[in-house]
Amino acid sequence: MTKHIFITGGVVSSLGKGLTAASVALLLSRRGYRVRLQKLDPYLNVDPGTMSPYQHGEVYVTTDGAETDLDLGHYERFTGIDCFQDSNYTTGRIYSSVISRERKGEYLGKTVQVIPHITDEIKSAIRSLDADDVDIVITEIGGTVGDIESLPFLEAIRQYRQEIGKENGLFIHVTLVPYLKAARELKTKPSQQSVGILRTIGIIPDILVCRCERDLTKEHRDKLALFCNVARDLVIEEKDVDHSIYEVPVDLAKQDVDVYILELLKLHVDRLDLDDWHQMLDRLISPPNGEVEIAVVGKYIGLQDSYKSIYEALTHGGIANGVKVKIRMVESEDIEKSGAKELLSGVAGVLVPGGFGHRGIEGKVAAVQYARESSIPYFGICLGMQCAVMEFARNVCGKERANSAEFDADTEFPVIALMDEQKKITDMGGTMRLGGYACKLADGSISRSVYGKSEVSERHRHRYEFNNEYRDEFTEKGMVFAGLSPDGHLVEIVENAGHPWFVACQFHPEFQSTPLEAHPLFKGFVAAAMKTCSKTPGDEVDS
Repeated sequence: MTKHIFITGGVVSSLGKGLTAASVALLLSRRGYRVRLQKLDPYLNVDPGTMSPYQHGEVYVTTDGAETDLDLGHYERFTGIDCFQDSNYTTGRIYSSVISRERKGEYLGKTVQVIPHITDEIKSAIRSLDADDVDIVITEIGGTVGDIESLPFLEAIRQYRQEIGKENGLFIHVTLVPYLKAARELKTKPSQQSVGILRTIGIIPDILVCRCERDLTKEHRDKLALFCNVARDLVIEEKDVDHSIYEVPVDLAKQDVDVYILELLKLHVDRLDLDDWHQMLDRLISPPNGEVEIAVVGKYIGLQDSYKSIYEALTHGGIANGVKVKIRMVESEDIEKSGAKELLSGVAGVLVPGGFGHRGIEGKVAAVQYARESSIPYFGICLGMQCAVMEFARNVCGKERANSAEFDADTEFPVIALMDEQKKITDMGGTMRLGGYACKLADGSISRSVYGKSEVSERHRHRYEFNNEYRDEFTEKGMVFAGLSPDGHLVEIVENAGHPWFVACQFHPEFQSTPLEAHPLFKGFVAAAMKTCSKTPGDEVDS
């Protein structure tokens, strides 16, 4: 039988349940077990695809085209295990399924209720990951205990654990042990109350993971064990790490979390192999090649999670090149006010990520122009690629009013236009070009060189594309179409002939980068930035 681990959170949100789930999955997989991960989110949206990054952070896209919670990015980066459509369910998706079945008469005239119909649907979602090639499923419950919207999910996992038996399922509760500076002490009461709420639902945590700023003392552990009804050895400290989130699995391993989990699930404890992970951390914490500063020019800079995968992929590129990547976060609207030179001067590379809507677009275009004219390495992703095309049209091809049809439907030069298959679509959710698609790389291009292969598959999330009416003209002016769809119709990557490193792609390479294997484009971009940085000799760069 597939074993199940359920991870809940209490006291406050943003405790790091996703990082805990990813870390546990890494440890278990490194002990030889086949693991799958899943996130259940209690909001009513069917998926986060139509939500503002300021509301939800980035939307993470899986290979099979699911728009999902950003925690799935942690899952994939830590473990290298792919997530899919069944890796993220929301209240909206659960209710949509139940209501659809009710409309079809599948409940045979019964009154449809939260219990058992909604909880049964949630259990079916959990069960969807059970398979012969899966040993352990880790399911994270979004939100915090006590939230009204979380109750059906908590009831469902309570029932699920009862059905499969204690040896086949366990509960991990992530909670906060805050430090009060005025009192100069850690407080366990919030965690006691959080666990108390769980117990009223019928869930008693097997393991308590305590987020804290300071070390837990013996007194704290004893008190938490006593009042939360958890074995003292299973009160786990998850202290804020010093350098990187990638230290979390190591800290948990030192406390034998994975050993306790396997023993509770009656599974054999094999050797833990984290040698490559430790080597990666050593290179991350003490980079041999100094520091390089790269600007990320975005529309949602105010929220760190808006570009979570971008920031992590830049870190991965730094690890691969043995350099620390210092990120200068720049609001594109600020460039519109102060100018690109004012805000980008001194950086060794410029990255413009994706986004939607007209706000801040001219600032992004100005950032592209600055990088192109200053011969600074440029990396454009999705909208960053489209802005590169707009800038090239205006300032190289002389089409001053060139624009994307997304921002100006009446533009004289729509160098970016709506994809043909998108023209008759009216629904917003889940209707873009989503998921993995093949891309053929042109011989002699930068992209072909950094990938080291002629064809790749990358994940997409967009409605607009390069307008092929301008392809010949752009080629004459020096734009290189370095990546195309297999049929040659869709432009996937553009480069700028004569520029030391100017690559812009329509897809999202950040979703396939990990700390152990940086994405080739991020690795190449950081390497190129190092060559422009006076602090780092060019001959130390591994391109």
